[in-house]
Amino acid sequence: MTPGYKADRENVLRLLNIALATEIVCVLRYKRHYFMATGIYAQPVADEFLAHANEEQAHADQLCVRIRQLGGAPNLNPDGILSRSHTEYVEGENLTDMVRENLIAERIAIESYSEMIRYIGTDDPTTRRVLEVILAQEEEHADDMADLLVTFDPKTPIR
Repeated sequence: MTPGYKADRENVLRLLNIALATEIVCVLRYKRHYFMATGIYAQPVADEFLAHANEEQAHADQLCVRIRQLGGAPNLNPDGILSRSHTEYVEGENLTDMVRENLIAERIAIESYSEMIRYIGTDDPTTRRVLEVILAQEEEHADDMADLLVTFDPKTPIR
């Protein structure tokens, strides 16, 4: 950090650790769904779940790097991960439930990242860029889940 750093470092670290917990919960949910997907359409959907799990893990890693750059410590303690996360861990009973839960979680993540980006504004351009890159991928994930949901439950309004 430089002397010109304008953001409230402690609050930015708190937000990044919340985002980290959210990403960890998303990794776990997507991995569960990957392993539990069954049925005639299961393989391509499971492959999508696995790809998203890997991308969410990459987000978590990016957040850890930024936390360290700001002189903080990534909170990877399993105690309290769910209470720090903005999303829930929902197992789902079938592919439709799994896709729906992931869509809900992605939309929550999109809103959370959008709020963090607005809060940071121009005070921390590096953190803002990290969050914007993650946000763009979360929006892609939501689009993927919305498309899948139409396949499994065409009557559900999703947009």
